Amino acid sequence: MIPPYKMDEVVERAEEGPVCTETDFDLKIVVPTLKRVIKEHGIKYDPANVVPTDDSLVKDAYEAAYEFFLEVGTYCTTSNRRILFKDDEVKEALASLPGQFEVGQGKDKTTMRHRQVEDVTPPFCLFGPMGQACSEENYVQVVMAYMKEPLADGISSPALDTIDGIPIKVRGASEMLGSVAHTMKVKEAARRIGRPGIFTMSVATAPSDAAQIAASNPQWGKTISDGGFIGALAEMKVDFDLLRKMLFFHHYGHFVSALCGPLLGGFAGGPEGTAIVGIAYHLQGLLVHQAHFQASFPMHMMQSCTTTRDALWATNLTSQSISKYTNIVTFAKGKGAAGPCTDMVLLEAAAHGMAAVSGANLYIFGAARNKYKDRFTPREARMAAEVGHAVARSKMKRSEANAILDEIVKRYEGRIKEAPLGKKIQECYDVKKIRPTAEYVQLYDGVKKQLTDLGIHFMY
Repeated sequence: MIPPYKMDEVVERAEEGPVCTETDFDLKIVVPTLKRVIKEHGIKYDPANVVPTDDSLVKDAYEAAYEFFLEVGTYCTTSNRRILFKDDEVKEALASLPGQFEVGQGKDKTTMRHRQVEDVTPPFCLFGPMGQACSEENYVQVVMAYMKEPLADGISSPALDTIDGIPIKVRGASEMLGSVAHTMKVKEAARRIGRPGIFTMSVATAPSDAAQIAASNPQWGKTISDGGFIGALAEMKVDFDLLRKMLFFHHYGHFVSALCGPLLGGFAGGPEGTAIVGIAYHLQGLLVHQAHFQASFPMHMMQSCTTTRDALWATNLTSQSISKYTNIVTFAKGKGAAGPCTDMVLLEAAAHGMAAVSGANLYIFGAARNKYKDRFTPREARMAAEVGHAVARSKMKRSEANAILDEIVKRYEGRIKEAPLGKKIQECYDVKKIRPTAEYVQLYDGVKKQLTDLGIHFMY
């Protein structure tokens, strides 16, 4: 069976479930329950094993997260009610998942799969800068540059922050203009690059539910073979806007992805709690968002990236638990601290790509903490994808991956706090010709040589 399962029941529970204040949910339900399951299941962070190799830890983490989700549920901030599920409902939803989906159209159609730990099948690679703002005048060429990458199976395009020179404001009239233009420009890029049916994800320009609905129009080019992201509110929360998006995407026919970023240092606590919440978010994404696939990015709250040692541990443990004990198609979403055209961001991208050994597909790659306009390029995503493919095709084991990842992280972790901002895409790409500069190619090849020396066997 393909989701959705019980949209009507989700809506009913969001409007009629047990009443609770948000403060009580955070401090009297989430935090103490999380501490208890971590202690009872013996979950312990090991910085020397960024890629966990202990299968008993993976099992314990999943069982702790499952127990946590059943007890905590999901909080709707609009209605101040909890959405709760029973054990048999979770098991039914998990058992109904097919484990793979065909996305895209025509010659560009491809299959997105659930992957096993140490899977030899290369990961599905969703390329894109994850909603970072892109200059309007370069937008089509920048999207074409991502679509031109041979390992890009799908695209999550950057956001527009102006349309015809008008600043785009969330929930303003300008957001509606921007959302429609965004969709048209992405489809123009796909046709011009020769990949008219490539799978595309949500319109980052349009975070509101109304603008997302406006963007999903076949006249603009967005079809039912494309997808939509539905985020979560930290931690374990949704609101009516997110639920309206969920309902519309399913009614329209989109593939739905649940997007979650448990905050390391927030209510999730340390890496142990961040991993548990990350696993639980997958259950929430399946039951509440009714998602076909999911994207997780355990993020260091102070450093605003996913590439710290402890965040990578949480990513790998989350991916392994979901891979081993569910049929959920999961993606690891990556965000680096450094900006483009630096050795550091390429090392961060490579570190993220190693999550392929833990059963993850790859959503790649945000640069410069995902905050700065035009500070992203396809080269960062290319590095993560090449590493992910190499890990799979070389039949790399977790122990081998852990040794390599440990060395990669050592080469940049001391620089995370003061990470270099790097260059804008216009400074390290010939945007008109859709090609990286010689400087960035040379830098890229140099980092790739370092990784080859560490034991990563690239395809070329």
